[in-house]
Amino acid sequence: MHFNGSGDKIMQKVLIKIKMTDPNIEKMKFNPENSGSDIRSTVATIIKPGQRKLIDCGFKMEIPIGYEAQIRPRSGLAVKHGVTVLNSPGTLDAGYRGPVKTLLINHGDKDFYINPGDRIAQLVIAKIEHPTFIFEEELSETERGEDGFGSTGVK
Repeated sequence: MHFNGSGDKIMQKVLIKIKMTDPNIEKMKFNPENSGSDIRSTVATIIKPGQRKLIDCGFKMEIPIGYEAQIRPRSGLAVKHGVTVLNSPGTLDAGYRGPVKTLLINHGDKDFYINPGDRIAQLVIAKIEHPTFIFEEELSETERGEDGFGSTGVK
């Protein structure tokens, strides 16, 4: 977030080039009040309970270095049908130029029907950091230490 001379908040613009590969799919829109843009299916298919499918979304994109695109589930599909993005969030790197696809899984107990144009996930653009790794023999101590999975949960 940036501020103009009057102290008003202004949004930082990130330009993402999109190439539509399916002219029948509605173009993504960005609403400044939302963090993600809906992405849609180009195919008609059924995902059976327990099944996963890779769904084409009808576009390719060019992401600037220093950013990533994340494919995230739609909360309504998850709560109503048990359908979610399997590798959530799916990451699209700046160097990738291929078709955008979404890996969905049906955790529900009924077949899930998808039609061309259905909103199946959301796309979030996120700034990333490129760290410098420093390899050391020792790391600093913390209260948690090496306690792993579930160690910070309810006791």
